[in-house]
Amino acid sequence: MDAGSGGGRPRPTPGGAGRKGRRGRQGGAGPRGRARRENLAGYLFMSPWIAGFLLLTAGPMVASLYFAFTDYNLFDAPRWIGFDNFTEMFGDPRWRTSVEVTSWYVVIGTPLKLAAALGVALLLNQSRRGQGFYRAAFYAPSLVGASVSVAIVWRALFSDGAAVDRGQQFLGMEAGGWIGDPDRIIYSLVALTVWQFGAPMVIFLAGLKQVPRELYEAAEVDGAGPWRRFWSITLPMISPVLFFNVLLETIHSFQIFGSAYIIGSQGNACGPADGTLVYTCYLYIQGFENSRMGLASAMAWMLLLAVALVTAFLFWSQRRWVHYEEGAR
Repeated sequence: MDAGSGGGRPRPTPGGAGRKGRRGRQGGAGPRGRARRENLAGYLFMSPWIAGFLLLTAGPMVASLYFAFTDYNLFDAPRWIGFDNFTEMFGDPRWRTSVEVTSWYVVIGTPLKLAAALGVALLLNQSRRGQGFYRAAFYAPSLVGASVSVAIVWRALFSDGAAVDRGQQFLGMEAGGWIGDPDRIIYSLVALTVWQFGAPMVIFLAGLKQVPRELYEAAEVDGAGPWRRFWSITLPMISPVLFFNVLLETIHSFQIFGSAYIIGSQGNACGPADGTLVYTCYLYIQGFENSRMGLASAMAWMLLLAVALVTAFLFWSQRRWVHYEEGAR
């Protein structure tokens, strides 16, 4: 039969398979090319953050790790001394005082702050007139509480003969300002951090809004009182939010510096008789007042290790008291 007749198989068109192959390769390369272009655009948008992280965070951290094993005073070249900074640090009585003051502040200040935040959140969770105003009013101290001006005002309030001192005298308590008393000045810092409960309060309030009302109604039908409903329904339901606030506020408490340095500065940095000598305050003194940047770097890494251990403990302990919804963890 003739090759050109209808009964034979058609011969392939010259170049047809090549064009089909090229079209297939182009179609396969298209999605990959778009993905590469999208990734490139994403990296370009992220480049300012990446550059800032490398230059302002990762770079200084690596440098401080090296300085921790050197004798460095900011003016001369660092000299390698091994673990001498850590040995000196552990044998320094003032360093141990800073650890004790910081631990006391964390153990006392953080629970009181969270208790105040949860208590106010429970009150604001009830429907009442002017609720938006009250929320803003209670949150406002968190916006200005860490400022230098507020710390100065706080120091004035707790000084001799100031408002707090006169209030104590009116109640028949012993007169005398807290700022000049090494045993009581730390409580002025605790009072300041409790006053700044607005941020955890907002988080607690968001968690309380997610608790189903049906649970409270069923508990009331069973005869459960307010206290029983709080322990059996509210706390378990908001335990993930509570864990988040505990973790966040504990880390923040370890990092306190500005208010402790300003409130305690009365001719002697960080309080009379080191009453407000929190860890970061002593780190600042060693690094910038004594020009012991190598020792300050070693102290900074010890603080990082302590915060990491506390964070790991909190994550380990959450298995015992934090209740997640099925599949939400």
